[in-house]
Order: sequence, then structure tokens, then C-alpha cells
Amino acid sequence: MSISAITLGPGGIADLDAVMNVMDDSFDPRFGEAWTASQCAGLLPMPGVWLILAREGDAVIGFALSRAVAGEAELLLLAVRRGAQGRGIGRMLLDRFAEEAKGRGATRLHLEVREGNHALGLYERAQFTLVGRRRNYYSGRAGQTYDALTLAKNAAA
Repeated sequence: MSISAITLGPGGIADLDAVMNVMDDSFDPRFGEAWTASQCAGLLPMPGVWLILAREGDAVIGFALSRAVAGEAELLLLAVRRGAQGRGIGRMLLDRFAEEAKGRGATRLHLEVREGNHALGLYERAQFTLVGRRRNYYSGRAGQTYDALTLAKNAAA
């Protein structure tokens, strides 16, 4: 199917199973980046939090979970099913996050990504720049640790 068959729309707590299925498919467990269902469920009803779903037909194939507060927005999670990656869906979700954040009054956008994550190129192409590093932030299942890179950009960029 072409990229035009992808639709983006809001999601909520009722979509948690679909979100977890996408996360389980797209996040490699050896890096310790994925969230649990209870972490997502606890965050979704909070003020300033929103979920964007990417659908192909009726199937959820990607999502972005974000929050905005005090003029800043943070992309908390972004995932696309492995079989749908490389089709621009991640960029669509990232762009929708930025649009929604601006609509919520954000002037600065933030995100965090594991060093070495293949999504880093997506964020760099979207003009996010490195603003910080959290050493040994992610703990893999075999005890390895990985740095987290903090990226940001102005919402107008």
C-alpha cells in the first residue's frame, strides 16, 4: 500500500492493547526502552498528554505518545511496526506531534533517544539537536547499559 493509505488520528486508553502490540513489535527488548502497559495507562489520562495513532486500514501500525506543559512539549514514545518502517510513517507521526504541540502553546520540543537507535537519523533530519546526555540511562536485559541522548528544537523550526 502507498503512504496515502496511512491515516493519523487521536487515540486513548481504549487503544492501549494496540499501542503495546506496536511497542512489542518495534522495540528490541535487549535495550530496555519499551514502557509497560501500566506506565502508559498511568500517563494517558494526565492533563497535557496525547496519543496519536497511525493506522493502515483498521490496523494500528504506529503511535506517538506526548505531553505538553508550560510552553514545552516532549515526545515520550514513538514506534512503528517493523514491517511498516521505512515508509515515512515515523516522520508523519513526528510532524503531527510538532503540529499538535504548537497548537497546545509549546515553543520548544524535546525528546530522548537511546544512543545508537536507528530513529536518531529521523530526529536529526527533523532538525532536533543534541542538548544533553544521560549516561547509562537504559538497562538492557543482559545487564548492559546505554546512554540516552536528549534532543530539542524550537517549535517553529
